Amino acid sequence: MSTFQIIVGSMLGGTEYVAEACEEQLITLEHKVNLHLKPNFSSIIEETFSQNSIWLICTSTHGAGDYPDNIQEFVNDLKNCEQDLSSIKFMIIAIGDSSYDTFCKAGLEIKKLLITKGCSEIVAIEMFDMSQDIDPEDLAQQWLIQNKDLL
Repeated sequence: MSTFQIIVGSMLGGTEYVAEACEEQLITLEHKVNLHLKPNFSSIIEETFSQNSIWLICTSTHGAGDYPDNIQEFVNDLKNCEQDLSSIKFMIIAIGDSSYDTFCKAGLEIKKLLITKGCSEIVAIEMFDMSQDIDPEDLAQQWLIQNKDLL
């Protein structure tokens, strides 16, 4: 059993539904989960190190490839962090629309940032294209089930 910090970046709420579906699936897989709809870097770091947590970042991309408003402070704090983050393992679900040239840019950018901070990606980034007729909540749960042996 692992502990997960689900870190959510969402403008209109759709990504929150994906994160909640992930929370539900991880609990079904007998993991402990902390869901952060308004992520606070300091408290997440504290919980991560005290519980040896894995980060699951669920984020959409907003505007011209920007992070959603609710995760911008978290990202800025992460950029400015001088603490050793090499023990942090992460996975990312990025949500976007492939009709834009900034498709899933926020997810790809936070992946790069985490890697530059020494964090380890345990499962390749999963990108959901909302221009397709998909159920991202169901796809997210399936993705977790498919990767359960890595969690």
